[in-house]
Amino acid sequence: MTTPPSVAAEISNPPAAPHWSNPLVRLFSPESYLLLLAAGVGLSTGAAIVGFHLLYESLHQGVFGWLSSALSAWGGYRTLALIPLLGGLVMGGLILIWPRFGPSMTGLIGLARGTGADEPLRTPQKLLAASLSLASGASLGPEGPSVESGGNLGLAIARWARMSRERQLLLIGAGAAAGIAAGFNAPIAGVFFAFEVVLGTSFAGAAVSAVLIAAVLSALVAQVGLGAQPAFSLPAYVVRSPLELPLYLGLGVLASLVSSSYMALVQLLQQAFRGETAIGSVLGQIPRSLRPALAGLIVGLVSLQFPQVLGVGYETIEGLLSGMSLTPLTMVLLLIGKLGLTALCLASGFVGGGFAPAMFLGAVLGSFYGWVLTALFPTSWIPIASPPAYAMVGMAAVLAGSVRAPLTAILLLFELTRDYRIVLPLMAAAGLSAWLADRLRPKATHSDLPGLPQKRQPDLPLRLPVEVALRPVECWLPSDIPADQALAQLIEAASYHALVHDRHDRVLGLVTLPDLQRSLSATPTEPLLAIASRELIWVHCGESLAEAIARMDVRGLQQLPVLAGGTDESAVAITAVQGWVDRDSIQQALNLAEAQDQLLAHQARQLTAPVLTEKT
Repeated sequence: MTTPPSVAAEISNPPAAPHWSNPLVRLFSPESYLLLLAAGVGLSTGAAIVGFHLLYESLHQGVFGWLSSALSAWGGYRTLALIPLLGGLVMGGLILIWPRFGPSMTGLIGLARGTGADEPLRTPQKLLAASLSLASGASLGPEGPSVESGGNLGLAIARWARMSRERQLLLIGAGAAAGIAAGFNAPIAGVFFAFEVVLGTSFAGAAVSAVLIAAVLSALVAQVGLGAQPAFSLPAYVVRSPLELPLYLGLGVLASLVSSSYMALVQLLQQAFRGETAIGSVLGQIPRSLRPALAGLIVGLVSLQFPQVLGVGYETIEGLLSGMSLTPLTMVLLLIGKLGLTALCLASGFVGGGFAPAMFLGAVLGSFYGWVLTALFPTSWIPIASPPAYAMVGMAAVLAGSVRAPLTAILLLFELTRDYRIVLPLMAAAGLSAWLADRLRPKATHSDLPGLPQKRQPDLPLRLPVEVALRPVECWLPSDIPADQALAQLIEAASYHALVHDRHDRVLGLVTLPDLQRSLSATPTEPLLAIASRELIWVHCGESLAEAIARMDVRGLQQLPVLAGGTDESAVAITAVQGWVDRDSIQQALNLAEAQDQLLAHQARQLTAPVLTEKT
């Protein structure tokens, strides 16, 4: 047989030596080696975050210390609006030097899976750009660069160790957990962020251990370098009455509206700067290097009236949580202003995260909601907690709706308060907010907030028929054989499940490998029909993968038999069964369809590129 040219090229030019050539691998088991790498990710991420915070604080003191004094002496108080403008100009210069500051979390996951375009990992440049952005007053937070830097370091270490793509993704998740853990001094929230947002719901033993080690070591390094205090101090939470708990559901509803508006505005302005909307005809023509200056000018002008919108906003959050008094009108204007300015800064090219602004919005929303409740309900009717209590819960609720990560939001506030009494209100408001936000914007993705990974195309399972994930039935079992014989036949067929039929070739039920194993230890001679599941759920050819997934989710099934279209489910013959679909085959079909969409888009760009060149 002739060797294909592509294979021959690979044989003559083999890839780099496998990671087993690394002497460290020979000293440790594979799991121990993975944990060692995770420890390296945690330590390096913690050190990077410490350096990032020290640089940001030094620049912040310099910008709002020496520079603000110089500008005030030159032109009075109003010249302070120039500081964000100057920061935007510096950011524009950095954009000219580095058009991209390395991959976002979406890009990192694409690189690990082999579906993204390769680009340099520029962790120092990203942290420098974020430090300048935050120091000059951009309405952003430090956690986005922290998470992305951790992910970058995780991927870099995984590549150095020549790990598989699955292990690369795991170490990216470990780096993300380390970024949250060091940024907020909240390792538990970091671990849940990694699984809830980056890695999905696979809580395998090695994965949990790796993420835990990275988060703990990163938080430890941050505590040594920055102190053991949390990102900001929170007062003790006060529970006035169990009757108050339903009122937090109202806060969850409002938080879902705010978080959905937040994500929608970020996406709208991103599209506008790309020239994809009506207002984009103007914004899209602004050179990319000048967009941060425009955003900085607007932030500076607004800050003359509302200085709270500048920067990270932790001082305002702590003030609201400590009972700082703001008029209702001021709170409403702060809510609108911070929401708009954060979206503008993110879309224009400033580097920063969306966690801190989301918590700022939640604190303001919760304070306003608490003020309304105290005005509507006299304390003689229902004991109402003070507005700071609602501000704390509002922070988690808006964050949960924005990032679609309610567990992370709940645990983050729990770690910051260290008060179990806040858990029930947090669960009520954050859970409802995330659920409603997902209903209000079902096609929204985590990437609406830059730096967070993107979900799969939501319409993909709807437009793919079940046939693309079809697998043959490897094993048919007669209903009258005993369990031990059925298990032997199932093992011989190397199948996990089988359909059970009678002597007239009618399908009667389904049996799985665990079903037969349990029966073998109890009643090995019991007829197969007594063991099989008789109430089958079917899916028909021509129906979508989304329908198959929905039917499996109803009863937590792993597989569904597929019937020919139009088959009567009350009497199914063997000949009507076309095969199986299971969660693995569906996942593979979705991955292939997504890759095909990317290939078609790439080919379309290649076809249009010569035409555009000729026109220019």
